[in-house]
Amino acid sequence: MTLRSRSYRHPFLALLAALGVGLSSAGIVAAHGPDPFLSGGPFGQNEQLQYRWRSGAVPVSAIATAIKAAAADATNTRASKAPTFAYATSGANPIGYGVGAPCGVNGIACFTRDAPSGFTMWLREQGHVFDWGTLKWCQTYATAPNGCYDAETIALDEFGHVDGLGHHVNRDDDSDYLDAVVQTYSRTKPNAGWNVHAFGRCDTATLLLRYDVTTASARYSTCLDLSTVLTMTASSTAIVVGGSTTFTATLRVVDDDGYLLIGGNAVSGRSVTLQKRAPGATTWTTVGPMVAGATGTYVLAQKPTTTTEYRASFKTPSDEGLNGDASPVIKVAVAGCAATTASAPGIDAPCL
Repeated sequence: MTLRSRSYRHPFLALLAALGVGLSSAGIVAAHGPDPFLSGGPFGQNEQLQYRWRSGAVPVSAIATAIKAAAADATNTRASKAPTFAYATSGANPIGYGVGAPCGVNGIACFTRDAPSGFTMWLREQGHVFDWGTLKWCQTYATAPNGCYDAETIALDEFGHVDGLGHHVNRDDDSDYLDAVVQTYSRTKPNAGWNVHAFGRCDTATLLLRYDVTTASARYSTCLDLSTVLTMTASSTAIVVGGSTTFTATLRVVDDDGYLLIGGNAVSGRSVTLQKRAPGATTWTTVGPMVAGATGTYVLAQKPTTTTEYRASFKTPSDEGLNGDASPVIKVAVAGCAATTASAPGIDAPCL
């Protein structure tokens, strides 16, 4: 399915958006979360999408450089297995610049996507006259003037659309504007966000949902709010004094359909601690950190001297969108034994 961006990209339209004029999200009071995803499905995980300049609409040097930089931004900051972008003279996906841009009345840039087949992109020419004024690309000036658009930021927005990202739905006061590059309108110099060259946290949140994490140890965007499940096993739940048992905890994202590709993922490289308490007690004491292993596992051995209850604990981190959890309790029974026997002083007797 082919889709085209008709984004209105002038600050005046921010006012229209705030008033709910012509916007399907007018009934949303304080929306915030991952970007919407466009129809048509995703491209392949880590698929390289090569682009070329459209014949007869080759960007001027400054704009070509900005588009290439935006392609690198989209590749390097995707924080997921979303597609990568690379220029090639024979690339299958044309990008054009100039008067032929089919971007509607007010669009300064536009795209089509037909996943998994390919995409196109256009940027308007420098000096294009709109009802609201004349288009200025910052990259075409020795010193960028106020009121110009950063071509790298705009192209990054369009590459985000190609990935499948829809326009971020901001809070009414736009206080979360910097959480996403893919916006209904883009800001001009010197307004905050005018020259952002990396996907925002709510852009990458959607890319994670649709394309998955790069590795089990990769962090999840703070624009997500994911529940986790922590389980634990013990190598033995009945030992003698002096014996040991090894606890193995496993941390995963909850396997929820709403989490799409990241549901059920193993979560590695986090801080998981082992806690203990006496049977019947209500307060837990931290034993120490469990050693991170492979595929979301965490291991620690113990030598309890009395019967003890244990659990693993994962506290909610402040730097990613995961919620903490604690494992079910495991009781380890410890049997005592006599130090010696009368017939053989100094020889350990079997435990009862």
